[in-house]
Amino acid sequence: MPSAHAVAAAAEPVFVYAVRARAEPGLMPRALELFAKRGLVPLLWHGALAGPVLTIDIRIAGIDRDTAEYIGRCMGQIAGIDTVLTTTG
Repeated sequence: MPSAHAVAAAAEPVFVYAVRARAEPGLMPRALELFAKRGLVPLLWHGALAGPVLTIDIRIAGIDRDTAEYIGRCMGQIAGIDTVLTTTG
């Protein structure tokens, strides 16, 4: 039988960010800061480089939809980030 904490965690929505950006050294920490300053640790953080393009996939739980959308908009304003897609997964 799963614990009450495990059941509550499973009920939380998980938000997924798909980020496409220029390959710049300071870009990933600037994006991660949006979560860190809220005391959040992503469930998944994966970055991959393909030539001059950096793709970052992020999954996060423990936030509501409004906050998730706000973080996505803030991420899109970071210099060097071209595209941010936010979905629920």
